[in-house]
Amino acid sequence: MAKNLVIVESPAKSKTIGKILGRNYKVVASVGHVRDLPKSTLGIDIDNNFEPKYITIRGKGPVIKELKKEAKKSENIYLATDPDREGEAISWHLAHILGLDTNDKIRVEFNEITKDAIKNSIKNPRSLDIDLVDAQQARRALDRLVGYKISPLLWKKVRKGLSAGRVQSVTVKLICDREEEIDSFIAKEYWTIKANLSKGKEDFEANFIGKIVNSIEEKKELNNEEEVNSILKSLDENDFKVFNIKRGKRKRNPYPPYTTSTLQQDASKKLNFSTKKTMSLAQQLYEGIDLKKGEVTGLITYMRTDSTRISNEIINPVKEFIINNYGKEYSNGGKSYGNKSKKESQDAHEAIRPTNIALTPDSIKEYLSRDQFKLYKLIWDRFIGSQMKEAQYDTISANIVSNDYLFRATGSKLVFPGFLKVYITSDEEVKDMSIPNLEEGDVLKVKEIIPKQNFTQPPARYTEASLIKTLEELGIGRPSTYAPTITTILARNYVSLENKYFYPTDLGSIVNDILIEYFSDIINEEFTANLENELDNIALGNVSWKDIVKQFYAEFHKFLVKAEKEVEEIEIKDEETDIVCEKCGRNMVIKNGRYGKFLACPGYPECKNTKAILDKINVKCPKCDGEIVRKRSKKGRTFYGCSNYPECDFVSWDEPIEEKCPNCKENMIIKRTKTKTIIRCTNKECGYSRTKE
Repeated sequence: MAKNLVIVESPAKSKTIGKILGRNYKVVASVGHVRDLPKSTLGIDIDNNFEPKYITIRGKGPVIKELKKEAKKSENIYLATDPDREGEAISWHLAHILGLDTNDKIRVEFNEITKDAIKNSIKNPRSLDIDLVDAQQARRALDRLVGYKISPLLWKKVRKGLSAGRVQSVTVKLICDREEEIDSFIAKEYWTIKANLSKGKEDFEANFIGKIVNSIEEKKELNNEEEVNSILKSLDENDFKVFNIKRGKRKRNPYPPYTTSTLQQDASKKLNFSTKKTMSLAQQLYEGIDLKKGEVTGLITYMRTDSTRISNEIINPVKEFIINNYGKEYSNGGKSYGNKSKKESQDAHEAIRPTNIALTPDSIKEYLSRDQFKLYKLIWDRFIGSQMKEAQYDTISANIVSNDYLFRATGSKLVFPGFLKVYITSDEEVKDMSIPNLEEGDVLKVKEIIPKQNFTQPPARYTEASLIKTLEELGIGRPSTYAPTITTILARNYVSLENKYFYPTDLGSIVNDILIEYFSDIINEEFTANLENELDNIALGNVSWKDIVKQFYAEFHKFLVKAEKEVEEIEIKDEETDIVCEKCGRNMVIKNGRYGKFLACPGYPECKNTKAILDKINVKCPKCDGEIVRKRSKKGRTFYGCSNYPECDFVSWDEPIEEKCPNCKENMIIKRTKTKTIIRCTNKECGYSRTKE
């Protein structure tokens, strides 16, 4: 019989850890939370100093019964839930249920699921960190008060099923505010002038800068065509002369290892992964992958972290790896990336990094799914790059004048790749921008002078990556909250995600207007960020969690009473279409459901007719007389099928087009990458393809 009981959250993790610890340890899973606030009531006793009322989560009875049974048989009990605030709170709840003393050394943390890390953690248990628990209790209480007090107001005044949240509502506000910026944006005209020049057989470009007055550079903005025409008339195409040359060097520093936020941003930009998908894959890599070597191996450290810090134990191994595989000149000697600006409460864990440098992505590719491999490679490359030297460039800048008007040509050449040998970001293309070997006084040939009218552009709508970056910069929420927040606002139909950009829906705008009018002091970026700081202070033991909740509720209650009196009921009408219901003849309307928009008869409940909205791409089905429609799989992946399904079973992951292959007359598909669009024949034996211009 095992003498030691170890309780983790995940069943998958329990199997991995159980194999590592051996027969003297019984490792079981709580399967997440075991106690929480009740769903049916507020669960916070406002009149009794905001005392929370925790109950056993429905369906967890058998799990708790099994945990108690194993606890009675064990000499030692270790609570090994996830190493974060939420994990600390789960351990605290488990201690309560099992009757354990929180001052005893019963808590262990696994920052990585490897043999050495787990055995070392088991040897060094600690008592529960009640300050961390209280910070999580405060977060839970604040979220419950906002959600359970504002949501009924929205149900009553707008529509049933709506919800508000301390972080989600501010996130919707950001998206709505950006849309207002775009709507109110007034484009401003400006012009540019580009000169295509050459020296000998080498062509290059120079851009208009301004004038040279008494050998001093004066920049000039070009606001209209008249100004441009005046300059063009003054230029002497036979006298474009090199005024001076500046040569220099430039360094580009490597990026620090990933935090949760930067990993989510990069996975969105480089891999097109949603935040939810990224965190799910990262969890799998952390909990362990079967590498067919007799044991499951955790491939990365814990994936919920604000820190870029690296433990000393990994610095030497990665230093040796870089020297052996790339050369001594590529190693930066080891850099820990300590967080000087982060609070202690946010620096509890390392950055996200590989647990074993020797497990290169290519060496274990066969054991990983395609998406697991992509994410692991991203993490591995970023970490290796963080321990490499800076990239070095030779730069050149040439000022070129014609009748005192100044043009500038710039060039750079990568002379030492450094970290770029391993890690290149999507916006860090390593391209040499070459210009000829110019000397002062050189007279250049003008091939063409091109004036161009431009207009300033409105700010871009948020993508998942830019939204997460903004939330982090403003201090709103924490890494673990970004994915569920985005999932929630999409599920509530407050925003839509179209071509990777967030748009507020009519419903989202209406809800946002109500919250801003009546709760502007609470539903705003600054207040929410300050509240996060207060949660950090609780975690550090500097302030009582109930005092923070009490201060919040005193102000919040005033706004709530006012809103309940003044907010008028709002009717949101369904969008009517020209599609006629074949059962009763009414024009069908667009409804929003759990899986997106659909058509419904407005005659409900007398007529319950519904149908899917077909996203047609104006291409005929190659198998029948139907049309090709764009659909989404259960996992959210786009695919293409026939509108006559299930009678016609045509399906394709790639987008079909009407064009037939010029070689074999088979069907063609279009495939888009980040850099180009390819049109390809579906007949593999033919192999015809071309890049779309």
